[in-house]
Amino acid sequence: MTTLIIGGSGFLGAELVRQARAAGHTTAATCATKPGDVSEADWYRLDLRDTGRLESVLSEVRPDLVVNASSGKSDWSVTASGPVRLAMAAARYGSRLVHVSSDAVFSGARIHYDETCLPDPITPYGAAKAAAETGVLAVLPAAVVVRTSLIIGHGRSVHESLVHELAGGIADGALFTDEIRCPVHVSDLASALLELAASDAVGVHHVAGPDALSRYELGVLVARRDYLDASRLPAGRRVDSPFPGALDVRLDSRATQRKLRTTLRGAKQFCLLPAGQTVGP
Repeated sequence: MTTLIIGGSGFLGAELVRQARAAGHTTAATCATKPGDVSEADWYRLDLRDTGRLESVLSEVRPDLVVNASSGKSDWSVTASGPVRLAMAAARYGSRLVHVSSDAVFSGARIHYDETCLPDPITPYGAAKAAAETGVLAVLPAAVVVRTSLIIGHGRSVHESLVHELAGGIADGALFTDEIRCPVHVSDLASALLELAASDAVGVHHVAGPDALSRYELGVLVARRDYLDASRLPAGRRVDSPFPGALDVRLDSRATQRKLRTTLRGAKQFCLLPAGQTVGP
């Protein structure tokens, strides 16, 4: 199988490249500027706004599977329109498409969200991700759209880096006690994405961990795992901050988990909280 990872130089993308190679896939990957560290992949520069370049890459790679793990943040032309262009190209080349979405498509008004819940975003980023979901499935109904949450693992995620910077006193800010998500390990997520790609799954799936934690609670887990002084982590509340965003969004991944061999571990498991310790301010 030939697999193309869009956004292969990112945190999730790099893990997808590694696992695809380990599974015996002929693997290609794209980057916006600089290729990733995985030398076994064939690298292509790609901006999803460039339709001509997108066509050129798919024409050369001829992938059986395309996994879109790219991130354009709140840039509508990249995050919303780019995946639709990708879906159109995948349809032309007969490629299987797995598109990675986000829990940012939800407002948090109902707290618990399964795959039947319709997006109700309250941020520009969430709106762009929701539009991408709709567009991808309109163009390619056989595609898989996977919503996920905070991605953690191997100490290399932005969330783990922030914890180290806050604990070391080299960054300003606070970890919110009122913003709750369901963190997932990057290895579990990548494995689940490739497993869904190899199955007959279509439509929307949720892939997140079973533990609902605040950003502060997650920070404490990471700090203790990495032998940092968790008492140095500053706590705050999103509602008291100038930053907009949903508060409590808990992805229910049970329906997808039943389809998977991959176990979606909770953060309390993959951060290995020592016996007898509890998390809290």
